[in-house]
Formats: sequence, structure tokens, C-alpha cells
Amino acid sequence: MLLLNATYEPLTALTVRRAVVLLVCDKADVVHEGDDLARVRSVDLAVEVPSVIRLRTYVRVPYRARIPMTRAALMHRDGFRCAYCGGRAETIDHVIPRSRGGTHSWENCVACCAPCNHRKADKMLSELGWTLRTTLVPPTGPHWRLLASTKELDPTWLQYLGEGAA
Repeated sequence: MLLLNATYEPLTALTVRRAVVLLVCDKADVVHEGDDLARVRSVDLAVEVPSVIRLRTYVRVPYRARIPMTRAALMHRDGFRCAYCGGRAETIDHVIPRSRGGTHSWENCVACCAPCNHRKADKMLSELGWTLRTTLVPPTGPHWRLLASTKELDPTWLQYLGEGAA
């Protein structure tokens, strides 16, 4: 479930339990109803589980210079496609291998399919005659903090995440 700030900017993905608590305590409003019409019931109350909720009061988010590099965020940045052949990515590869001084950073890591990752091993791209399909840049924008922690996106969230999230 997606949590939006009072200004409709994405904050984080929530568990159903936390979202229901925010709704019941009147700290959040439903922005988009859930598609499956799931309900959480108690003796006195039944709450439909929404897909997107918004806080009633603005929450200041501390500024962080860089988006943390996680497997999920890297896969989203590369569109779940192998940086070498364009196939479906399943692993992460270091362009300059760590055994040769490469770092574990946005500028050196790519999404990769298992066959390409195995073929490349600890070799440099120049040794294989390979080229990258994209340029390696760290992502920017508020929605990337959410993508860094979420493996799968609900399609209804895309309209709230802004351009570049799909």
C-alpha cells in the first residue's frame, strides 16, 4: 500500500496493518480504493483496504543526497533488462569487477541476465568486446526512495509516482 504526503508526493510503501491504523486514527485519508475489495474487520468496525492513502498533515522528509543502491532500485533503473543483451535481468553485475578494483555503486553496477553474467565473469568489457546498452547514472527524484525498498509496484501507484517510475 502506498503512503503519500499531504502534498501527494510518495513517501513509502506500508503494510496493511499500519495503513489501517493511520485510517482508523484519522491521520490519513483514502486516495485510491483497493481493487480486490479486501476488508479488515473487528467487532465494531470494518475497513476496506485501500491501494493508496494520503497523510492529513505534511511530514518533512529529511534530505538525503544519494538514493541508496538496492537490488530492487537497480532493477527498476535498468527496466528489468540485461545491460549487455537486453534480455530479462535476474542478477546484478559489476561492470568493472570488484576483483579488479570496481566499486559497488550506481556508476558500476547493472542489471544482468544469468548467462551474460556467467560469460562475463571477472573480465572487463573491453576484453570481451562488449558494450553497455545504457549509461550508468544514479537515479533522481522522490519516487526512487520508494522503488529502492519495493520489489513490485501496484499499477495504480504509477499515477502518484510521477514520470520515470514505470
